[in-house]
Amino acid sequence: MNEQSPKVVVVGSFNMDLVVKASHRPQKGETLMGEEFGMFIGGKGSNQAIAAARLGADVTMIGRLGTDLFGDTLMTAHAEEDICTDYVVRDTEVGTGVASILIDADGDNSIVIVPQANMRLSVADIERASESIAAADVLLLQLEVPIAASQRAAEISKSNGATVVLNPAPAQELPDDFLAQVDILTPNAVETGSLSGFKVSTATEAERAAKVLLDQGLSAVILTLGERGALLLTPNLTQQVPAYPVEVVDTTAAGDAFCGALATMLARGENLVDAVAFANAAGALAVTVLGAAPSVPTAAQVEAFREKHSESQD
Repeated sequence: MNEQSPKVVVVGSFNMDLVVKASHRPQKGETLMGEEFGMFIGGKGSNQAIAAARLGADVTMIGRLGTDLFGDTLMTAHAEEDICTDYVVRDTEVGTGVASILIDADGDNSIVIVPQANMRLSVADIERASESIAAADVLLLQLEVPIAASQRAAEISKSNGATVVLNPAPAQELPDDFLAQVDILTPNAVETGSLSGFKVSTATEAERAAKVLLDQGLSAVILTLGERGALLLTPNLTQQVPAYPVEVVDTTAAGDAFCGALATMLARGENLVDAVAFANAAGALAVTVLGAAPSVPTAAQVEAFREKHSESQD
């Protein structure tokens, strides 16, 4: 196990989340009175970086922000989390990414993202951060920035012996040469269906679809299934890792909390099964709080939650 602070580098997106809570999703032409509104820092990359930092990792974030108020807010928030932002570029031509999020009565969300500066992250930006990327134990990627930038980061990490984790969200076609640099894939059911070509409605279908992805040369596929937990597949193991029952308030960033926790545990040298169980707990806690970054738990909160759950099972 890595006794020093595990080093996690996140290449990814920043967004300012504009969150509305309402009874249901409005139909075409419908004007709906909402119940709550909030502004929260977000973006998959940012959320995952904050999750890893709160869980004890030494985190470096690589991405792009505008030179606007939203960008200032995100920079300040990351500094407060002790996340290294030396390689965050402030783009003078386009603004910070924005996400419009509607949360219904069941806590499920619908999201529209305007990526702006996120989609201008370049290979040159990655090269400037190459020394930090090379020193990482785990590189954590998503698909809210250009694939070319993520692929170059993965190449640097892979050549220096790091573990490359890709959260393939939002779902899109992945080039073979990019996937060849990835060790662990963490799709949800929708993303698994999109990437594999198979629907994921039952446990049998989930396993078949995950196996299709694993056969593309990955070390592991971790299919996140919400209240059904996570399905872990490696060439030598197929294991369902159960979820933790909680009351759902907002599912936003639950997957990001999972990925940040997974990356941190793997960087510490934990085995995959234990890392996934810990990540499930982090994801469960995240759905109990409104907003993205506010919902991401600390290591102490995850450990207390797991201990309480263990005691209730005895």
